[in-house]
Amino acid sequence: ISIGLLLLWVSLPLIAEISFPPLTGRVVDQAGLLDVETTTRLEQQLQAHEAATGNQLVVVTLKDLQQGLAIEDYGYQLGRECGIGQKGKDNGVLLIVVPSLRKVRIEVGYGLEGVLTDALSANIIQAVILPRFRDGNFALGITEGVDAIIQAMGGQYSYRPPQNQSNELPPWWVIFFLPLIFLRRFGMGGFYGHHGGHYGGS
Repeated sequence: ISIGLLLLWVSLPLIAEISFPPLTGRVVDQAGLLDVETTTRLEQQLQAHEAATGNQLVVVTLKDLQQGLAIEDYGYQLGRECGIGQKGKDNGVLLIVVPSLRKVRIEVGYGLEGVLTDALSANIIQAVILPRFRDGNFALGITEGVDAIIQAMGGQYSYRPPQNQSNELPPWWVIFFLPLIFLRRFGMGGFYGHHGGHYGGS
């Protein structure tokens, strides 16, 4: 048995146990971040955008990720499982928010990777969504993030400088705190984003 087949065999039980939220609409708010009015407005906006362009954008908020699954893997599997976007065009986008883990991801179908690039996805997360989240305003972060994603899909989004999280410091302070920044990003939490994954439909 090859190593690849062995790894696949070992991972099959984990893959089989992954469950996904039913896509009851274009907004699936399992984490309870949105009020009824905001949800309704987003649903109408996303439905109108889909009718006009054929591109499908779905917002999913989750209470947690299963079994410590990486948000990149979850987003990829969710996009394929739920068939986001039109079949054969892969023109779907997922905005995934997991507040309990302080994670955000924009998952992009292959058909839109030319307009909603990794760089634009990362900028939308860092400059549009996360500043609102850090202020505790999840609803505004999501709605403004949706606006920015729609603009990007239409080729109308322009790069925005990320907001500074603190006052400007001398260079030696930056060097001194690099290890702390690394720990905060990878080991100690703090809201951070994962951008631009790509999936293809079956």
